[in-house]
This record gives sequence, structure tokens and C-alpha cells, in this order.
Amino acid sequence: MPRTPWIVGVSGASGTPYAAAVLRALIAAGESVDLVVSRASRLTLLDETGISFRDAHWRSDLRAWLSRGADGKPDTFSVDIDPVRHWSAGDLAAGPSSGSYPTKGMLIVPASTASVAGVALGLSKDLLQRAASVTLKEGRKLIVAVRETPLNGQTLRHLVTLDDAGATVVPASPAFYAGATHIQDLVDFVAGRVLDAAGVPHGLYRRWQGELGGGAQRAD
Repeated sequence: MPRTPWIVGVSGASGTPYAAAVLRALIAAGESVDLVVSRASRLTLLDETGISFRDAHWRSDLRAWLSRGADGKPDTFSVDIDPVRHWSAGDLAAGPSSGSYPTKGMLIVPASTASVAGVALGLSKDLLQRAASVTLKEGRKLIVAVRETPLNGQTLRHLVTLDDAGATVVPASPAFYAGATHIQDLVDFVAGRVLDAAGVPHGLYRRWQGELGGGAQRAD
């Protein structure tokens, strides 16, 4: 079977644990992944985890990142990164820059307000924005997990523009009805909602069953 990946774009917003959880779940679901890590997100990743993401050493850096829990503990997860292909954010000749390159769609997680603006305005200043523009023009799924607060009017208008263009906006807003007892539970809820929007099966959180008190019982 030909390889048809999901593109995962990681922008410079705070929330690199969200991206890690999405990547782990995609791999666990048997999906192939094309990864684009923006220049700004590398600074965020270094600040939030202490991990430097380097193009020349992306395999070892990605493995260290995905094995780390949301609480910062290393070696929390064991992940096979073979399904992942990395593209440099500055490589505008990369596969995802063309509509003829087959993909299932793209997830931007977390999505900064700068990346939201760039995609909404069609700037294509780096591979992340270009791949998102290609995803929209080809009519493929684009999921934008915006992570910012508060949101000003300009950003809200950009989000409406993306919605009008066919993207799905998923705010990185954890819920508590699933009975979260750990920071990883809150991260996994957001990651799970991103994957729900993409139609990728997962078991990251307890779904609402129409019965009150389920979250409280789990917390106990």
C-alpha cells in the first residue's frame, strides 16, 4: 500500500505535550506521520522540556520528546518512531509543499496565533504554513488546535476565515468530566479531541456516556 501520512505541524505556541500526545496516538493507531516542527516551536520545546530539536539529530530528539510524560518525567512512554518522516520547516521543496503529494490531512498542534494568521492569510512563509495552505486547497482535513488566551478580535477573525475555508478549529481546552487525576489526562483529552476531529480512533480519554458522576468516581 502507498504511504499516505497525516502531516503534523508543531508551531511555537505553548503546549508541546499536546503535540507529543497526538503523535503517540497516531503512531499507536497505525498511521504514518510527516512531521514539521517550526523554528519557533523548537524554542518552546526547549523551554518546556529541555529538549533541543535538531534537524540532523531529529530521530534521537523526537524519541526523547515522545518518551517524556506531560509531567516532565523521561521514559514514561515507549514509542516506535519508524512511521514518522521529518521535514525541515525551511524546506519549501518538501513533499507536503505540493498538492500532488498524497496525505490524509494536517493537524497543527499546538497552533500559535502567528501560525493561524499565516495560514488564514495564505502567507506560506515556511513549510508548516505552506502545507496547511495546500491541505485547504486540496480539500483535505485541516485541524487547528489553537492554544492562546485571551483571543483578540484579529485572531478570532482569522479563525473564522479558516473555518470558512473548511478547517476545523479545536481550542486546546481540557475538560474535567472524564475524571482527570493527572496532568497527562488533561493533555490526552485535548489530543483526543484533535484526533476525533480527524477521524482517527484512539483511547485517550473516557467518553461521555450520559450518566452523571462518572468523572468523580474515577477521580476517587
